Amino acid sequence: MSAAHDHRAPAEPVPVTLSPPGQRPGELGESGFDGGGPPLRSKVTAALAVLACATCCALPVLIGAGLLTGAGAALAEQTLLAVAGLLVAAAAGMWWLHRRRSLRGVGGSAAAGSCGCGRNGCGC
Repeated sequence: MSAAHDHRAPAEPVPVTLSPPGQRPGELGESGFDGGGPPLRSKVTAALAVLACATCCALPVLIGAGLLTGAGAALAEQTLLAVAGLLVAAAAGMWWLHRRRSLRGVGGSAAAGSCGCGRNGCGC
């Protein structure tokens, strides 16, 4: 007589959200702080920078296929690198502004440590 063994795969873990009742995940709470993740506009700008880099890396394939000349590829390479750099800088700037505004709603630098200046003045 053999014992039957149950060989089921373990269940997937259920993600836990720590949002208060009545608030969807990702929304700003009462304090105005959303955890510091990058905003959507920053993510889109960074994705466009990645697309510009990928296009720059695809230039040799375009030259080999005869769709682009050597001079055109040189110009396109310089342009795509400049555009990618500007997009990365813009994405970082938008994320920085978002974090700054989010922390200001919490109380400025006083929320990050024990000392700082808030709406009611400075103190520790």
